[in-house]
Amino acid sequence: MQLKGIHHVSAITANAKQNYDFYTNIMGMRLVKKTVNQDAPSMYHLFYADEKGRPGTDLTFFEIHRAGQTYPGTRSISTTSLRVKSDKALTYWKDRFQKYQVDHDGIIDRFGRKTLSFRDPEGQRLTLISDEKNEGVASGDPWDHAPVPQEYGITGLGPVHLTVNEASKTEEVLTEVLGFRKKGTYEQRVVYETGEGGNGAEVHIEEKREGKPEKPGRGSVHHVAFRVSDEDELKKWEETIQASGFPHSGIVDRYYFKSIYFREANHILFELATDGPGFSTDEDENHLGEKLALPPFLEDKRKEIEDHLTQLDTSRTRE
Repeated sequence: MQLKGIHHVSAITANAKQNYDFYTNIMGMRLVKKTVNQDAPSMYHLFYADEKGRPGTDLTFFEIHRAGQTYPGTRSISTTSLRVKSDKALTYWKDRFQKYQVDHDGIIDRFGRKTLSFRDPEGQRLTLISDEKNEGVASGDPWDHAPVPQEYGITGLGPVHLTVNEASKTEEVLTEVLGFRKKGTYEQRVVYETGEGGNGAEVHIEEKREGKPEKPGRGSVHHVAFRVSDEDELKKWEETIQASGFPHSGIVDRYYFKSIYFREANHILFELATDGPGFSTDEDENHLGEKLALPPFLEDKRKEIEDHLTQLDTSRTRE
């Protein structure tokens, strides 16, 4: 068994309207599923991805209205990366960030790739990473109705960066339990990869032994999920995690995929999620994300749920 790469990253927002505007109108990502947190259906769960919502392209957000400020620290998924096709795309994005007053840094080299770090309106820490020299897990395709030219659009998730107190503990979980391979180092960070490797299959770890744990809030990351082919394979992973001694959720049916959750040794929440059945299970591919989608077990509560949610403006074009 081998994990195929990153499946999705789930973060926290306190403002779904602002979040939707930024990730669709500024970042040009497609809202492929407008649904709710299945464990707390009074809050939105928004999925932004490539044109079809392929596994490995999903950046998702739970809306928690009263989420406070994030105080960065250890025991955290400290940065999420988003892939673009080329180095040239980063220049486009730097200009775009300046135009729309998005907080950003300069274009720099990291581990042999061009990158551009930036923050969303709630301080979510993000990095664009160029696939120009990338080999490994294939990327997705940007949505052709986005306000960003396809040649520069977001193609999927890149490496996730973890900040931990004891790197050896997380390394042991990645290599001995989940089957990752050590790939290299840069700037006091260690790079691990799985599956075909490359930008879509990497975890980067930074150790800060004396650091205080992050206090999560709006703009923080809740968990990272890794790709599993199907439910049969997920059951085998369940046995592996059980044998490793980590408490876990068991297999949870999220309707669009099935998952297992567990906390690794530095308290970061990992999820293993199947590639299918996917977001077109209950919506036509041409109309993903246009209406509130609910799994069957919540359908009889639709009116009650909709009454508690803020209406989102589904207009997708700024320019």
